[in-house]
Amino acid sequence: MAGILKAINFAAIKHSFQKRKDAAGTPYINHPIGVANILYFEGDIKDLVTIQAAILHDTVEDTDTTFEEITEVFGSDVTAVVREVTDDKSLPYAERKRLQIVNAPHKSERGKAVKMADKIYNLRDLQRSIPVGWTLERAQQYFSWAQKVTNGCKGVSSKLEQILDDLYNNGKLNFEGSEYPAIPKQNE
Repeated sequence: MAGILKAINFAAIKHSFQKRKDAAGTPYINHPIGVANILYFEGDIKDLVTIQAAILHDTVEDTDTTFEEITEVFGSDVTAVVREVTDDKSLPYAERKRLQIVNAPHKSERGKAVKMADKIYNLRDLQRSIPVGWTLERAQQYFSWAQKVTNGCKGVSSKLEQILDDLYNNGKLNFEGSEYPAIPKQNE
């Protein structure tokens, strides 16, 4: 328990002034805590390193946190997972997204689990509220791209895979008062 609280406190401090892109401007810390909850309660993944990495997964990418700092506080195993799921922000956006697809099959089991839970959280978030300024097409493209990423993470958690399959096959997006499939069927 202490290790989880330590990670939550660390992430809360690091993400303290950040907000999610939803219309409500939800505090960012809800996201990493939500990813850890998905792993623990829905994926039945109780491994402390994986849970801590889930809580910390965006600290290096989205704050001034360094991998060295995570190693000092949480150790090299947690850092290794965080490193696996961290995009290189020096690369162009399209290249970062392409590399997530390419690199997904080569991640550790822990890295794949965090990546799947992160996508589940983000997809559910899109279903709740498409970010301000996004078009329906952009939200649908995110679903299609996430499916390509998580296809490379299969074999780690059948429970997380089932949740993702349901989101991809049955997910709906609400946009401007109407409901649309999250991933349009080919003939629509």
